[in-house]
Amino acid sequence: MSRIKALENHEVDTQTAATLTAVGKKLGMVPNMFATLAHAPAALNGYLGFNEAVAKGRLSAKQREIVALAVAQYNRCQYCLSAHSLMAKGAGLSEEDIVRARQGGASDALDHTIAAFAREVVEASGVINDDAFDAYRRKGLSQPLMVEVVANVALNLFTNYLNHLADTEIDFPLVEVAA
Repeated sequence: MSRIKALENHEVDTQTAATLTAVGKKLGMVPNMFATLAHAPAALNGYLGFNEAVAKGRLSAKQREIVALAVAQYNRCQYCLSAHSLMAKGAGLSEEDIVRARQGGASDALDHTIAAFAREVVEASGVINDDAFDAYRRKGLSQPLMVEVVANVALNLFTNYLNHLADTEIDFPLVEVAA
């Protein structure tokens, strides 16, 4: 049982209910994470706005899922691994690609660099030394891409931490956290 309950539309104010209904129409369901965020409408709306903003950036849907998988695996967030494994398939990642992303890698050179950078950002709490920073630049990560990857990392840290705290009930095909 979740520690923070996923709310139903009848348990929230009309504006939050409308937001959850819109999420449901867009995704085909209201994932428990969104219904948990409904406890704090400012957090729900902030998450949705930030997610929408980063989706309009330079990173492709596939690259954003690579970042999400790398971060979720590092943080051992089973909810996010389950959700993003499904979304990654929809973004065109194969099962092998998903495994690589969870390990902080990818078969494509730029995608690999993005995954490795995201993983290092999380592992180092953003403290990347000059040599590593320069190495990522040489491998194709421009400063704008670095900033965008960090934005995606932050978005995923938020959901990883929320789902850990809430012990959100997984409502996606279950994916086990790798050792």
